[in-house]
Amino acid sequence: MKSLFPDICSEKLQESKAFYSNLLGFKEVVDIGWYVQLCSPKDENLQVAFVEHNHDSIPKEYRELPKGVVVTVEVENADQVFSTAQSMKLPVVVPLKNEVWGQRHFMTLDPNGLLVDVYHMVEADPEFMNNTN
Repeated sequence: MKSLFPDICSEKLQESKAFYSNLLGFKEVVDIGWYVQLCSPKDENLQVAFVEHNHDSIPKEYRELPKGVVVTVEVENADQVFSTAQSMKLPVVVPLKNEVWGQRHFMTLDPNGLLVDVYHMVEADPEFMNNTN
């Protein structure tokens, strides 16, 4: 296997490109108008793509907009990304906080309405960890 990434059906390819580039620093791999593929600035194998939902390459019965998907992104510092999200005036679905299972995260929405969960690892609550078995 060389790569694995989602192709998200979208009506907002350029908005999606700007969102992931501005919030997370993603870089353009391909942009041919109806298809945009991006990669992480630190690892070109971490990718996400967007395809025009009504393009001929998508079978007619699957030309739907996305829903029910959470895009989870582990970063070095969720606080810094949260600050960027605030400066971009992105909606905050879940405010920046620590979770007992060992994540510091927040959630926002991408232009397609998908939840984007941005996190970094922190120490888990020992009591929570003792009760997970």
